[in-house]
Amino acid sequence: MTNIRVLGVLVAIAIVLAAFFYLRGEKWSRANFTLAALVSAIVLFVSIEPNAVNVVRDAFNLGDFEYGRLLSLLVLSNIGLVFLTLYTKSKVDAVKLLFDRSMRAAAAEAVEPAPHGPMPEALVIIPALNEAENLARLLPRIPKTVAGIQLGVLVIDDGSTDNTKQIALQHGCFVARSFVNRGQGAASRIGYAFLARHDVHYGVTMDADNQHRPEDIEAMLEPVLANRFDLVIGSRVLGSAEQDNRTRAIGVAVFSRLVSLLSGVMLTDCSSGFKAFDMRKMARLDLREDQFQSSEVLITAAKGGLRIGEVPIRINRRDVGESRKGTNLSYGLRFLRTMARTWWR
Repeated sequence: MTNIRVLGVLVAIAIVLAAFFYLRGEKWSRANFTLAALVSAIVLFVSIEPNAVNVVRDAFNLGDFEYGRLLSLLVLSNIGLVFLTLYTKSKVDAVKLLFDRSMRAAAAEAVEPAPHGPMPEALVIIPALNEAENLARLLPRIPKTVAGIQLGVLVIDDGSTDNTKQIALQHGCFVARSFVNRGQGAASRIGYAFLARHDVHYGVTMDADNQHRPEDIEAMLEPVLANRFDLVIGSRVLGSAEQDNRTRAIGVAVFSRLVSLLSGVMLTDCSSGFKAFDMRKMARLDLREDQFQSSEVLITAAKGGLRIGEVPIRINRRDVGESRKGTNLSYGLRFLRTMARTWWR
């Protein structure tokens, strides 16, 4: 037996022993041990009977190469590695989804102050990370009623280290807190969970940076209340914006065309976080993205058959603090990735 075959036998034995000692006790997983034992058995078989690889070698037309059998083994091992990677990713995604649901439920359950009595018919969801100063300016301007219905506010404190929570409570808002920063999409899902839990039929999402105007809320909610649309997007393209980044404006136009193509719905502002919606319809959507969730909401809503419309709004320039969206290139690439993943899902 050649040295490489001896090494193969030793590796096979090492794989099964390592799996046994690592997985024993509370880490025991029958599926993982079976997988390790299967890999070990294959390595052992090939080491003892290398001629068995000839079939694979010939299938890949590697018979004329000096190390044809070894090359065929490398090809097989890479194919196996791809399947193992996909299996691992599916497990990680399952754990991530379970974590998200747990965090969402815990945050929605621990909302302050605890809801008592009848809830408002509509709630404004405001994800916020260290936006105490902007919230102090924004919250007093949000109306208590719009279109004849009561309007409340739910601030999602997404791991802030400033007085975001205290400012929101001082202005009579509900506050849900995430103890770690997870992103606008994850924070918004906490808001959706709270609305669904308390049977609030209508919702609005807006940014905490004081760029969205509370004066536009009624115009956005009205088509939803009239049952003309299930989801309404506030469009700066149809309206206006205090523009301070021409490159990003071009990106919004390009990505809006792409989202329109993927969703089959003509849209002008795919990155707008200012939305009004019927929660009974939104509750059906499978939303998973922690960041750049605006395109995910649009594409998923279109795939779910929701009626989507737009109304013109005005976007103000941020007066306090800095944007956390990153550079134009990184923002664009991550936005594009979210679009692709959502469409493929």
